[in-house]
Amino acid sequence: MRLFLLTILFLAMVNDTYSQQIDIQGHRGARGMMPENSIPAFIYAMDQGVTTLEMDVVITKDHKVVVSHDPYLMHDICYNAKGEEITKKEEKEYNIYQMTYDEVTKCDCGSKGNPRFKEQMKIKTSKPLLSDVIKAAEKHAKGVTLFEVGYNIEIKSLPEDDNIFQPTVDVFSDLVYNLIDQYLPWERVTIQSFDFRVLRYWHEKYPDVKLAVLIENPKSIKTNLKELGFTPAIYSSYHKLLNAGKVAELRQLGIKVIPWTVNELSDMKKLISWKVDGLITDYPNRARELGLISAKPDK
Repeated sequence: MRLFLLTILFLAMVNDTYSQQIDIQGHRGARGMMPENSIPAFIYAMDQGVTTLEMDVVITKDHKVVVSHDPYLMHDICYNAKGEEITKKEEKEYNIYQMTYDEVTKCDCGSKGNPRFKEQMKIKTSKPLLSDVIKAAEKHAKGVTLFEVGYNIEIKSLPEDDNIFQPTVDVFSDLVYNLIDQYLPWERVTIQSFDFRVLRYWHEKYPDVKLAVLIENPKSIKTNLKELGFTPAIYSSYHKLLNAGKVAELRQLGIKVIPWTVNELSDMKKLISWKVDGLITDYPNRARELGLISAKPDK
């Protein structure tokens, strides 16, 4: 009887989250099930019913905007252009900012798999252009899933990497803005970053773009917001740094809370009970199994 009551209570809570319009975001598409930041991963995530595709972008030598978490070819998920192993010691030599996109696309970053994600399907695939990801997702939305998705795009940037693994903040940001502006309405786009310099630049130059601050430090909300210098639309913290009080504090400030990267069902349930506005997960299929999303959510 007790288990039955708990199940009923959770289902009621799930129903309430729909009224909150909880945003389920596929992290790097669906890293738990498909090669990260690949077109197959984004299509899989859409088929699971995510409301937003979360991804990262870097810049090539020829100033192409490429979807990749790291600005170099990670040894544990990529082969070089000859199909050879890349060692950890040499991976940073495969600096995407020092490679043309034609060179990048010859490297397979899918068939090797990822040792951290045992369920991940091995598919030969290369790092895609952001424009190609958008075109593939929009085509899939119109022809298959029949609903639009949002795009949460992280600008991967570190101050010490300027002009080494990435262009300066202004060049990087303008390349990304100009690319997105060709393909998507801005109401469906969020720009996120751990680099406060990036967010300040966008806040000043592109004030109408929705911004999310990524947080992985244990500082207080007040301290982080003071250092940032403005109030972002979204506070996207590592989920283990949050508690019910912090979520309530942020909501009182009018800031949405979308934590990362939430993969365990128990953590999803706990965060939903705290009334977060969304979840970023490597496993959108798990969120679907939990009843947080359906195959075809409302537009």
